[in-house]
Amino acid sequence: MSKLPPDVRKIAFIGDYLPRRCGIATFTTDLCRAVAGRFPDTVCFAVPVNDREEGYAYPPEVRFEIEEAEVDSYQRAADYLNLNDGELVCVQHEFGIYGGPAGSHLLALLRRLRMPVVVTLHTILHEPNDDQRRVMKELNELVAKFVVMSERGAQFLREVYHIAPERVVVIPHGIPDTPFVDPNYYKDKFDMDGMRVLLTFGLLSPNKGIENVIDALPRIVAEHPDVRYMVLGATHPNLLKRDGESYRLSLQRLAEANGVKKHLVFFNQFVEHEQLMEFIGAADLYITPYLNEAQITSGTLAYSFGAGKAVISTPYWHARELLADDRGTLVPFGDSEAMATAVLEMLGNENRRNTIRRNAYKLGREMIWPRVAERYMDVFREVRAVFRPRIKAADKDTLQHSAYDLPPLKLDHLFHLTDSTGLIQHATSTVPNYTEGYTLDDNARALMLTTLLESTKGAVGGQLRAAAHKYFGFLLHAFDRERKTFHNFMSYQRQWIEQPAESEDCHGRAVWALGTVIGRSENDGFCKLAAEMFALSCEAVPGFTSPRSWAFTLLAIHEYLRRYHGDRSIENAREILGERLFRARCEEGTDGWPWFEDRLAYDNAVLPHALILTGHWTGHTEMLERGLETLRWLAEIQTAPGGYFAPVGSNGFYIRGGDSARYDQQPLEASAMVSACLEAHRVTGDTFWATQAQMAFEWFLGRNDLGLPLYDSATGGCRDGLHWDRVNMNEGAESTLAFYLALTEMRRTRDALKTFETTVAS
Repeated sequence: MSKLPPDVRKIAFIGDYLPRRCGIATFTTDLCRAVAGRFPDTVCFAVPVNDREEGYAYPPEVRFEIEEAEVDSYQRAADYLNLNDGELVCVQHEFGIYGGPAGSHLLALLRRLRMPVVVTLHTILHEPNDDQRRVMKELNELVAKFVVMSERGAQFLREVYHIAPERVVVIPHGIPDTPFVDPNYYKDKFDMDGMRVLLTFGLLSPNKGIENVIDALPRIVAEHPDVRYMVLGATHPNLLKRDGESYRLSLQRLAEANGVKKHLVFFNQFVEHEQLMEFIGAADLYITPYLNEAQITSGTLAYSFGAGKAVISTPYWHARELLADDRGTLVPFGDSEAMATAVLEMLGNENRRNTIRRNAYKLGREMIWPRVAERYMDVFREVRAVFRPRIKAADKDTLQHSAYDLPPLKLDHLFHLTDSTGLIQHATSTVPNYTEGYTLDDNARALMLTTLLESTKGAVGGQLRAAAHKYFGFLLHAFDRERKTFHNFMSYQRQWIEQPAESEDCHGRAVWALGTVIGRSENDGFCKLAAEMFALSCEAVPGFTSPRSWAFTLLAIHEYLRRYHGDRSIENAREILGERLFRARCEEGTDGWPWFEDRLAYDNAVLPHALILTGHWTGHTEMLERGLETLRWLAEIQTAPGGYFAPVGSNGFYIRGGDSARYDQQPLEASAMVSACLEAHRVTGDTFWATQAQMAFEWFLGRNDLGLPLYDSATGGCRDGLHWDRVNMNEGAESTLAFYLALTEMRRTRDALKTFETTVAS
């Protein structure tokens, strides 16, 4: 089995985001920054939801903004994420922060994504209405994993929403890592020296139950006149918009009526982390007097608990779980007398208060943001490793090609990548990437393709002939006649950026292209130039040590001998290189590892292909049999349990005694396998090899690990590879030529079969 990557490299976090003032915004910001800080090689960016037309002055990590009420905005966000190769999306979910009934606009985004989604649920209702239940049902279909912050939340997902337990992960609410300090250290910052400080913080709204604490204050201050109750937080924006500060004013009037006005201190502000932790640090007791149990998580509780505060709370779901085992005190909902009793007991018993503080602080070390970030990354890795995108209806049509229903040959993208110098090496999406320049490898492959198409009359035209001249011209320019070797890499400024013969394999491919021109082209001028270069370049190959360079040259020699059979010097070269490759297979291979080297790397099928071809045409029966045996082994290890082609990946390859890398799968491997298996079929007549060739070709069309096509029917090009969770959407020269060459081989075989059937029938 292949190893999982150390982390996910690009993550989008969706939800409210600071400076928007709400708890979800704070959480999303903290989580995004915590993952980025703990995993610096991971790109973390945010996609926030705006609840106002003017938006917010977001920080740099915000890349795209969603307008809450516009469903089209959610769809555009999905398109943006798909286009920018995000590897995973982490959504912060609460029904009220997204547009549509019960936040259903979010579903329009998730349906379009081509990457895995992890959702953190901040609200889990025990009795959802019809809209909420419908949204949760569809989330269950679209989401890979759900993160909840309490065991009660996990229980609700199982029992109320019927979500499989293995798709639910409990990760606590993250908190800052703060020292365990005496409250008196911070009190002077708020003119509270010598006072006993009670604290409640969060956006102010009637469901917080603050009036019950104010009703408890007369009893408390009767025994402790030095008590001050600090209420920190701005009024909730929605409440402020609707009712202004009427709720805050009602609390002030209640305090005045109870005779405790000077003991109630409001801080009507939304504070940043550093200042918030100073407020929490100054508190002797933290109080959350919420009015009902339906609170599955509370960020304010988590922050205060994790800072080692002695907490008194009503028994809502999150508090009941977090404050168990002597980590806090619970009082009944709406019971101001019980609240007063609990506060007096806590203030009057310092030993118990400190025991509760220490217990809370100890558990809180598991909740600090770096630890929470690690646990999220564990989930992200797991989800990405097993993710398989849903196949769109349009993609399914591509999968219907049978053995004799091949895609049309569409060379548009080849011409897009070709300029006056030759073939551009890479593309960004479908746009030529000039920065990467040119390679001999790609121009040699392109020359082979144009020659094969000319010989089959498959796509002869002025544009193709003009392109062939450019590719051949590149080979001529790349050849160093003095050294009898080739340059490979050329910058866009037409400067060679390495010395000749730095790549033996590149040299071998160039020789193969020249041999193909000699053996198949009807252009006499091409053939004359190719023959001259072929003779010189072959002289360098016996000094090479790369088995692939030998194999490429053997395939080249076969092409050359199609026209000049009887050339003793080239036939001798074939015998020498064939024997050398055969010996490598015999000496390196074992029963469990029938291969030429200690690893499977790239272009693997070309090695047995060369043995099969050379053994057959020289009458070397053992060489032929060994080549077929090796190719069969390669086919077996590259066939997935589902009966489709899954080549050895380039992210680690396959080293003897190790694990075969499953990704990143490259088009080059599928193309080489098509060519080798078709050769085996021509030599043996065994339909097994025709089936293997078809299987390898269908990898391009979507019969692969992800069920996604690499062939781009719109451009005719081919995408650059198959990753863990997505297709690499860039359409470079190597990948595109790999598809064109495989398709050309398949078409030649199909046409040969049709010709044979017609001859027999007549």
